[in-house]
Amino acid sequence: MVKRRRPLEDGGEGLPPGRWRLTSPYDIDARWAAKGEDLFWHAYKVHISETCHTIADAKDGSKKVVPPNLITNVATTDATVPDNQMTDTIHQAFQQRGLVPAEHYLDSGYPSAELLLMARKKYGISLVTPVLLDQSPQARAGTGYDRTAFTIDWEREQVTCPQGQASASWSPCRQRGTESIVVKFGGEVCQPCPVRSLCTSAKKGGRQLTIRARPLQQALDQARAEQASKDWQDKYKLRAGVEGTMRQAVAVTGVRRARYRGLAKVHLEHVFSAVALNLIRLDAWWNGHPLDRSRTGHLARLELAEIALAA
Repeated sequence: MVKRRRPLEDGGEGLPPGRWRLTSPYDIDARWAAKGEDLFWHAYKVHISETCHTIADAKDGSKKVVPPNLITNVATTDATVPDNQMTDTIHQAFQQRGLVPAEHYLDSGYPSAELLLMARKKYGISLVTPVLLDQSPQARAGTGYDRTAFTIDWEREQVTCPQGQASASWSPCRQRGTESIVVKFGGEVCQPCPVRSLCTSAKKGGRQLTIRARPLQQALDQARAEQASKDWQDKYKLRAGVEGTMRQAVAVTGVRRARYRGLAKVHLEHVFSAVALNLIRLDAWWNGHPLDRSRTGHLARLELAEIALAA
């Protein structure tokens, strides 16, 4: 398969996209990737899924009988694969093993509006995950009228603004490969509006909104509203446990460094690491030895000492 090189004017330096660019003569599956401005690595990504339990899951309410969190799936990709491309693949693996959860806790890199609907419809999974917030200037500033201030009448294909004015046009389109709807308000309505500065900065014409198709937009609106509540935020704290799993995988099995070359062998290494962690956790649980005890840092100890002296 021949891949076209990116032209120089697009900043590609005449090289193919990163996912097709060989970065090592020794491992042709490895790729370079970056996260943020100061994190770079060359190799692969590992996606770990585990069970998560709370005190309420215990049979008699005792902490001692809460089952240990066990790794249920491991997926390995080259370093350039976006996280959200793996969400459905992970769900397929759950389904094949008969381990489909009612809820799946994910970080913000894995969801999309399409995946929120697909997971619920195809697998019966509710995604508990932060979704991308409204990126309009009004939403980012926290003032004025963002998307939620407008009422959508899907049957009549019309949007009403907070001042009671109806939209002038409803135009389905495709933006960056995504089905969208562009809604426009007439300039003759918006220009003399007394609260125009809270709604739009357009010098000509009126306010314009870009929304998704009805089921996608409604799923996004619902997810955004839920994640703003304290109950949802308290619930989402349960996902923090997987960060401890990643730390344990690095400290115990050295998962951050690949011992072998090639995607297939590295994936097998990741699976063996997961098996080892599960055995460690089961052994600790069977013998009543808690893992990952909470640790008090040096500064916290000094603060506690000062409080004790003051008392």
